Amino acid sequence: MSVFEDLSLLVQQGKAKEVAEVVHSALDGGATAQQVLDDGLLPGMAVVGERFKNNEVFVPEVMISAKALNVGVEILKPLLVSEGVEPIGRVVICTVEGDLHDIGKNLVKLMMEGVGFDCLDLGADVKAEAIVQAVKEHKAQLVALSAMLTTTMAQMGKVVEALTAAGLRDQVKVMVGGTPITDKYCRDIGADKYAIDAASAADAAQALVGK
Repeated sequence: MSVFEDLSLLVQQGKAKEVAEVVHSALDGGATAQQVLDDGLLPGMAVVGERFKNNEVFVPEVMISAKALNVGVEILKPLLVSEGVEPIGRVVICTVEGDLHDIGKNLVKLMMEGVGFDCLDLGADVKAEAIVQAVKEHKAQLVALSAMLTTTMAQMGKVVEALTAAGLRDQVKVMVGGTPITDKYCRDIGADKYAIDAASAADAAQALVGK
């Protein structure tokens, strides 16, 4: 088994300490940070994402694997910068105004980071104006919005309207998700994509930015 296959398996098993050790070993052996990421860490998380979609693993297991992945990514970050590796896109992610739920949003963030996105997490209960400002400042290509309550889902439409009013709507894609959200609601408010779960959100995000 290659060092990259070892890494993939360790991410799937959520073994963070061992991931760190093998990442260092791979780098010491001459692998580039890009190779370690693309051939070891990300394939492991992709397997976890597929299993999650198929209901073979659940949120706790995904969170453990994502934490193991992030341990490896943190080691690689400065090296990726020096190698000139760019993220596949920049995402502003948050739970909308009035909604304090963040578990689903956090999982989506982890899955998106796992496929190569740079995510700016604004947290929960975020106003439309703050989202617009973040898109401007960070030149984001994607906004990912979560709402878990029927009483807060209308805020998603307000975000789309605010982006339009700011002249940013044609520059950024908007994804929505959460318990009360449907594909029809996504279309009704003028968003670009509805994702039913975190793994699907990561896949959809890649498609929206053409990756």
